[in-house]
Amino acid sequence: MIPDLHPGALLLLGGLLVPLLRGRLLQVFLCVLPIAALVNMIGVQAGADIRLGFMGYDLHVVRVDKLSLLFGYLFHIAAMLASIYSLHVKDRLQLSTGLIYAGSAVGAVFAGDLITLFVFWELLALTSVFQVWARKSKRSAGTGLRYLMMHIFSGLLLLAGATWYFQSQPDGSLGFNAMTLGQPGSLLIFLAFGIKCAFPFFHTWLTDAYPEATPTGTVFLCSFTTKTAVYAMARGFPGADELVIIGGCMAMFPIFYAVIENDLRRVLGYSMINQIGFMMVGIGLGEPGVGTAWGINGAVAHAFNDVLFKGLLFMSMGAVLLRTGRINGSDLGGLYKSMPWTTGFCIVGAASISAFPAFSGFVSKAMVMSAAAEEGHFVIWLCLLFASAGVFHHAGIKIPFFAFFGHDSGIRTKEAPFNMLVAMGAGAFLCVFIGCAPKFLYDLLPVDFGDNVYRPYTITHIITQTQILFFSAAAFTFLMLRGIYPPELRSTNLDFDWFVRKGSGLFYRCMDCVLNGINKAAHRACVNGVTKGLSGFFNDAPARVAVFVMVPVWASTGMNQNLLQEKKDALYNRVRLGTFPIGITALFAVLLLALMFLFSFRGTA
Repeated sequence: MIPDLHPGALLLLGGLLVPLLRGRLLQVFLCVLPIAALVNMIGVQAGADIRLGFMGYDLHVVRVDKLSLLFGYLFHIAAMLASIYSLHVKDRLQLSTGLIYAGSAVGAVFAGDLITLFVFWELLALTSVFQVWARKSKRSAGTGLRYLMMHIFSGLLLLAGATWYFQSQPDGSLGFNAMTLGQPGSLLIFLAFGIKCAFPFFHTWLTDAYPEATPTGTVFLCSFTTKTAVYAMARGFPGADELVIIGGCMAMFPIFYAVIENDLRRVLGYSMINQIGFMMVGIGLGEPGVGTAWGINGAVAHAFNDVLFKGLLFMSMGAVLLRTGRINGSDLGGLYKSMPWTTGFCIVGAASISAFPAFSGFVSKAMVMSAAAEEGHFVIWLCLLFASAGVFHHAGIKIPFFAFFGHDSGIRTKEAPFNMLVAMGAGAFLCVFIGCAPKFLYDLLPVDFGDNVYRPYTITHIITQTQILFFSAAAFTFLMLRGIYPPELRSTNLDFDWFVRKGSGLFYRCMDCVLNGINKAAHRACVNGVTKGLSGFFNDAPARVAVFVMVPVWASTGMNQNLLQEKKDALYNRVRLGTFPIGITALFAVLLLALMFLFSFRGTA
């Protein structure tokens, strides 16, 4: 079956129509469009295929299987929640680019070849940056530019890797399939995916941009960019051992930054990197169809759940920012009194990301950890265990505690707008529904479990996870009571981007001094020195030669010095300016023609 429309077509076209609408009609359109796009998506079945001939290449525009379908469903649900959450927004450019951004993510996960993937990959960057720039502040302008540069660089790596990979294929295939890092161009493709996955040392674009986006823009950003990259990694590099190590590092290091961070949306940014680390470990644990299949299924299931619970947490923090104009933990507290619904939804998101039983994180995160234990990666399992406890500290406890409880900041404000509450309520419902009925999600996973079906609700798993949560909460309480827990300070934490920014500034100054110094020296030597000297020489040389030849002739006639000087000056000026009497000019012309005739005659003899 071939779908009538591209799975992302309605979102892409609908985004283009948004600037033409306004008022109530625009709000109805934003509600109906994602639903219509999801209905179109449901009509797409595994095995559907759309190919397009372009400049002699066979482009696989739509390739449908269980992996792309799951992410397609996820992105349509995320677009629906984000659109409802944004109904109060008047900035139509932000809304338009948000829907095109969502459609680009859908297009990327259905791309069957590297060129189609590249087109949507770049469209993701070009549309998502407007969610940052829509904040319309000096800081968001610079942040958005850095975000765009990083993602354009990712696209260039993808294009270069795809070109190299294509040239190495004997059949000239552009297909986007599983590859190994030993293949030509694959390392560049791996790095392109890694940048969007927020690999260590490339991660600062996420923690830099997401906190500077608008309250609604961050909800779009957290749903599509990194999850598209997770899909691409699962499609392109399943079973890559390097991902296990990288994922373990990603799960660990953000915890320390998140604990000391004051900006609560930046805390969630670090938390996102932490969760992507679990996904990278799962993808690296095994190729689809090999072993237990818990790794790849766990990574994909956790990506699905992460969009929901991380989106719910970002929505709750966006509501706080909208109502109070503040987002630092040091400035908030006591908001449960005036924003009770937002507080409740935030707690659901916190429980889900912390993997409480009956919440969505419980049924996916442990699948990755179990896969690591099954495959014998004991050190990685310990890292994930530590990261699982750490995420409860910085996201499960810190976010709701410092925003809604903690000290009373004295802020009394309105509850979040109704459309925001509806979106948060829908996200909270899905978190609880998937946590209580995981079979709904498991049936969508790309790899058949076979006889080794994962069962989350075992006595062992429930007791183990409850112990982790209990001791983590006890540690937080102890540290708070003893005053050891890092306080919420009005400060800026230095991350790897400090080296990039300082290094780039130093590099610019060095290049300015060195290259511009070389340029000035070359200008003095060549333009003011050699060129000027040669110009003067070729301008004066004929006149000086003529004077040099004629002076002895005039002196031999007994001409006095005054007259001799006058004739020298006159001859010099005439030769420089070329102002000879017409007779002399004619004589020179005749002599020149005679010489040319003699040389031509001599040549023919």
